[in-house]
Amino acid sequence: MKKLFTLLTILLINVSFIQAQAFKDAWAFGFGFSYPKLTSTNISHSMANYGGYLSIQRNFTEHSGLRLTANYNSLSGTWGRSQSQTTTVTSIWGGLDYVYYFVPCESLSPFFTFGVGANNYSHDNPEEPSTGYDKGIELQIGFSLGAEASLGENWKLKPELGVYSVGTSFYDGKWLTDGGGLIGSSTDAYMKFDLGLQWYFSKGEPSKLCQLYDGIEQRDMTDYDKIEEIVKQHIPKQVVKEVVVEKEVPSKNDRIILMGVNFDFNSAKLKPESYPILYHAAQIMLENPDITVEVQGYSDNIGSEKNNLKMSQMRADAVKNYLTARGISVDRISSAGYGSANPIGDNKDAAGRAMNRRIEFKVFR
Repeated sequence: MKKLFTLLTILLINVSFIQAQAFKDAWAFGFGFSYPKLTSTNISHSMANYGGYLSIQRNFTEHSGLRLTANYNSLSGTWGRSQSQTTTVTSIWGGLDYVYYFVPCESLSPFFTFGVGANNYSHDNPEEPSTGYDKGIELQIGFSLGAEASLGENWKLKPELGVYSVGTSFYDGKWLTDGGGLIGSSTDAYMKFDLGLQWYFSKGEPSKLCQLYDGIEQRDMTDYDKIEEIVKQHIPKQVVKEVVVEKEVPSKNDRIILMGVNFDFNSAKLKPESYPILYHAAQIMLENPDITVEVQGYSDNIGSEKNNLKMSQMRADAVKNYLTARGISVDRISSAGYGSANPIGDNKDAAGRAMNRRIEFKVFR
């Protein structure tokens, strides 16, 4: 169990660098393993427990949704004066949960659930004989805390810890309990830890909640004239009916550096000052629907080139996600990471390395 938590911690740290994007509505399918444990009961807890779950979830907004789950749990314990008797509670249960996400736009998004369900349980060796009560279906309520950690565009890692109360005190095989059930002081309860995956197979419109440009003051010292000049610096003169005209469309294979769209070391999270620049770039693309771009991510030269390529790809993906959220068709944008290639600053000093952690556009027509 200790190794499992260590591995989970490492995974959560790694995925914290992945840029997340929430959606106004979505469908998700979940599956994973469970480790259940009897709590408010009369028998001693055993470590020989296991289980699993399947779920289907419908998110109606960025923050809230409903989840339907199917679960299997096998909970073991001992009883008797010398704790020599072993009993196993086998339960198959389903529940309907309300899910609330606290920060849906983050790559690590914690959530809370509360729900009701029906628990179909049975015993193999109850401590007390109870004709007619050694198995049955009981009402169950519970709540949980968990988090979704982005593994990619559609996949999320989902650890979750829940506490559940069954509407009987004979769930563990003996009448009455020490108390602590959610339904009443005389009901049994258990907890379970889930570790699984969440696959978002259907997503609606990207959420504008995740576009942090909104709310940034316009006096952010961004030189829009300079940005406009960068976009126009390679604009060709086109001859139309022997008349030379200026057309504000970048030519094929233009290379445009988005000055000001930079990143902290070992991070793919966009800085607040990047959003006005990207917003302006999105507006230009909306005004010129016949151009497509490759978003190119770069890094400094610190660390291995393998890690630099991975980080630069994540930076390019973060910018691509922002542009698509602003209404640019995904067919017009591709992303690629080039690591520490083609530096524009001196990697020997901090200022140069900061410049090299950048984004460039390669424009196609």
